[in-house]
Amino acid sequence: MHFIYSEWDDRFKKNQGRRPFDTLWDLFQELLTISGGDVSQTLRWMNQIDEQHNITGQFEDGYGMGDFIEEMKERGYIRYDDEQSVMIPTSKTDRSIRRKALDEIFNQLHKGGTGEHKTVHTGKGLERQPETRQWKPGEDITHIDSTGTILNMLRHSNIEQFQLREEDLNVYDTDHHTSASTVLLIDLSHSMILYGEDRITPAKKVAMALSELIMNNYANDSLDIVAFGNEAWQIEIKDLPYLKVGPYHTNTLHGLQVARHILQRKKFSNKQIFMITDGKPSCMYENGRLYKNSFGLDRKIVNKVLDEAVKCRREQIDITTFMIARDPYLQNFVREFTGANQGRAYFASLNNLGGYIFHDYIKNRIRNVR
Repeated sequence: MHFIYSEWDDRFKKNQGRRPFDTLWDLFQELLTISGGDVSQTLRWMNQIDEQHNITGQFEDGYGMGDFIEEMKERGYIRYDDEQSVMIPTSKTDRSIRRKALDEIFNQLHKGGTGEHKTVHTGKGLERQPETRQWKPGEDITHIDSTGTILNMLRHSNIEQFQLREEDLNVYDTDHHTSASTVLLIDLSHSMILYGEDRITPAKKVAMALSELIMNNYANDSLDIVAFGNEAWQIEIKDLPYLKVGPYHTNTLHGLQVARHILQRKKFSNKQIFMITDGKPSCMYENGRLYKNSFGLDRKIVNKVLDEAVKCRREQIDITTFMIARDPYLQNFVREFTGANQGRAYFASLNNLGGYIFHDYIKNRIRNVR
């Protein structure tokens, strides 16, 4: 008999009582997101981590990495792709990663349900409020306040004659529930992985969590994802976990243009763009060619971006910028950009990015209704 001594890790305490598969599955999903969907690379990293920290040595019954791989196949999380001759994740894995991202972010938020989107407008709606008001001609009386209405009538009636007048009618206030159309812009420029900081993984997690939230809680809402680097392109939600940063500049202009054109086709009254970025606009297309300048803020590029922000404002599209870098000149640009759109901006750290976005998404319905 022998013992292995190491520094205490709360993760082992948390994992006590869990099946070995569940512990390794959590790690696999995290690393798969970082690797951009490369199953082989993910498994190599897991083996390296296992060698350094003896994770499988904590399990009973000799459960090892080989058993874990076989169980993933049996559960339908990975499969062999004959064309590429590699193991690839399945749609079941995509859904599981999105769900995990949503759980992680909600665990960071204060307790409280998300509910429906509510507006500042009262009238016919889905949820009755305790406050009452006078009924207006043409309004639905299904939410009539019978007690208040009778009391109003009694004030001018007597025991011999009860007279119900139109002005006696009281109804309960109700919250209007509204739908929203959102485009999430994700910066895939090279700076998202520069300086030894992984900024793209938290951004992807927020995008996955937001998509899962909308699909499960707000069925009438729509979410479109647009990635942008040298150019902008729309991506499917299922591809979110596997986005990769490229050797790109930052074409903020094209990203906003693609987002605006998507929203032009939506019928919802509430339209918004959420933009996650860590850098300045550094390129744009001009006469079919890519004009770029990575040094400082090029006013030629910036002015075009500001023009696009104004176009969005005129089309009643709100832009919320989540800047995950704190350089002073970037903050000045964000303030100028936000002023042009009359939108909102958050200078968010990677740790609280999810909290900012979820709070804004759920709460800003109140400000968005027109």
